Amino acid sequence: MIDLHTHTIFSDGELIPFELARRAAAIGYQAIAITDHVDFSNIDFVVPSIVKAVRKLKGHATIEVIPGAEITHSPPGLIPELVREARALGAKIVIVHGETIVEPVLKGTNRAAIEAGADILAHPGLISEEDVLFAKEIGVTLEITTRKGHSLSNGHVAREAMRLGADLSINTDTHSPGDLITEEIARRVLAGAGIGEGFIESIFAHSRSLVERAVRGN
Repeated sequence: MIDLHTHTIFSDGELIPFELARRAAAIGYQAIAITDHVDFSNIDFVVPSIVKAVRKLKGHATIEVIPGAEITHSPPGLIPELVREARALGAKIVIVHGETIVEPVLKGTNRAAIEAGADILAHPGLISEEDVLFAKEIGVTLEITTRKGHSLSNGHVAREAMRLGADLSINTDTHSPGDLITEEIARRVLAGAGIGEGFIESIFAHSRSLVERAVRGN
């Protein structure tokens, strides 16, 4: 299992980074990204703290741990600057909290995230055909999520991504230990979203490529 969207006590998660990494390894993960929620109020603290924890784990963890950030509920006009700042501070996977149907995310967030070149657009809700095509063009990955509520639009995201050729990843948006999943559960969630076996394999392969790219950037 590769999971590129998780949270720790540096935002609203329950675990410190070392414990999150250990619990993920214990259930068979190969890689995990720590992507705590950020805006301009906390980005200068959160991202360097994650980077430090990941650096200290190097050579000790049994899985690949990647420092990241999730830009959350930002006004669309500020997203490009936040993406740049997160990368400058050391985030190797930058996620934007997309237009989920269960939260009051500002319209235009999906578009701004793609324009900013985020790595992953998380739970993008009822994303438009135009934005899916734009994500494909720019190389922004769309997320299938196992998170309660956000997952309600998985079927729409999967259908449009497969129809239009955009990249997908499956992530948990973990906040507590029970949110971590096995690869078998991930496969079942993807199948439940209407994704066939062949395409499921391509999703896992794409997640591996995101990890490889992030590691090369270290």
